[in-house]
Amino acid sequence: MSRNAELFERASRSIPGGVNSPVRAFRSVGGTPRFVARAKGPHFWDAEDKRYIDYIGSWGPAILGHAHPEVVKAVQEAAVHGLSYGAPTEAEIEIAELLIERIPSIEQVRLTSSGTEATMSAIRLARGATGRNKIIKFEGCYHGHADSLLVKAGSGLLTFGNPTSAGVPPEFVAHTIVIDFNDAQGVQEAFAAHGKDIACVIVEPMAGNMNLVKPVPGFLETLRSECTAHGAVLIFDEVMTGFRVGPQGVQGITGVTPDLTTLAKVIGGGMPIGAFGGRTDIMQNIAPMGAVYQAGTLSGNPVAVAAGITTLRLLGEPGFYDRLGVQTRKLTEGLMQCARAHGVPFSADSEGGMFGMYFREQVPKGLNDVSAGNIEHFKTFFHGMLDQGVYFAPSAYEAGFVSCMHDDAIIEATLKAADHVFKTLN
Repeated sequence: MSRNAELFERASRSIPGGVNSPVRAFRSVGGTPRFVARAKGPHFWDAEDKRYIDYIGSWGPAILGHAHPEVVKAVQEAAVHGLSYGAPTEAEIEIAELLIERIPSIEQVRLTSSGTEATMSAIRLARGATGRNKIIKFEGCYHGHADSLLVKAGSGLLTFGNPTSAGVPPEFVAHTIVIDFNDAQGVQEAFAAHGKDIACVIVEPMAGNMNLVKPVPGFLETLRSECTAHGAVLIFDEVMTGFRVGPQGVQGITGVTPDLTTLAKVIGGGMPIGAFGGRTDIMQNIAPMGAVYQAGTLSGNPVAVAAGITTLRLLGEPGFYDRLGVQTRKLTEGLMQCARAHGVPFSADSEGGMFGMYFREQVPKGLNDVSAGNIEHFKTFFHGMLDQGVYFAPSAYEAGFVSCMHDDAIIEATLKAADHVFKTLN
């Protein structure tokens, strides 16, 4: 038995499913998860000391590559002074000021310890600020595992959602309306029917949890206009896209301004952190200023904040996102060329350091399109690339990530492996 298999068997005895987050278990692709022993730059090494080119990057945060020396140094220096205080620090102010400086729609911000906390808190804040209960979310968009967000679409247009997880009572999602991503007409009809009761719309403005799916022209603009017209709060969940697709997230690319934004991942440089922020008049409803309660013992802990400040500073260097985008496009365009050369139906897309690949001819516009891809081809491709030492997300419904350490040699090695694997799919 391999060392990875031994560890998975051992983990399964003490951890449900052998993992602490479901996608890591390889259930959708089969096989044995790789247990990571260490990582550096664009690579990680598993328990058997096999090296892989890593395209998940801790699901986004490793935009500088793994174990960046300046980030590691910042963490070490912060840890020497204490791991957590449960009291305010000057560094919390510094990272808050950085976030406000970088994302113009954020006037005030509150730190949390995870993206799930951030989105849960933002929705509670929107409900408290408006005095309304109903929310709109979109099929295929994931906003963490809070009860009211684990929901799938109802049986027809404008029907309310049904829980997608055991342990979530139906009444917990009774106020959640689920609409297809990129369905602007559905949004308009929902507001026409329920506008006076809708507290907020929450959306991944560029979806990453059903693979990468971009908004079609007019979709985000419709969300903005409908929320404005009906007094609802527009929440951009940029937990994944914030500082990943560009220096101001999706809102900087599209020019559509949300009322609240949620962040995590990149802003912690690999340490657990989250944040939600937006207009001052809305944020002032949070305790201790207002009646909406939100708290966290480890919120703004000094080690995570130190990693985040250093990461954000390095991302602010001139030309960083231009270089990152070029490398990501080299990957996606190269993969498409390899697939075409071997007659494999395939498409890919990217924005900044985030990409999607799909075993279908056309780039998808929603969850149904992603599901219509050749999932069996994806599974074969995934395992073929794994054998070649390239680690993509172990699910056809997850986006991929490139770091600034994925240089031309790394991309070329990836494409050489992909050409070999695509050949086996024909």
